[in-house]
Amino acid sequence: MQAEHQALETAIHALHEVAAPDLFALRRLKKRKLQLKDAISRLRSRLIPDLNA
Repeated sequence: MQAEHQALETAIHALHEVAAPDLFALRRLKKRKLQLKDAISRLRSRLIPDLNA
């Protein structure tokens, strides 16, 4: 997941460099990147025990 997240970051950066970026594609990539970030956070949360419990 982290590799895909980094690949999306690279793709988003590349789209920003284009003179006339495809805004729909850019929005879609950013949304997917955010979904991956949330999934990674949830998995990390499961691996780290809650010390307050």
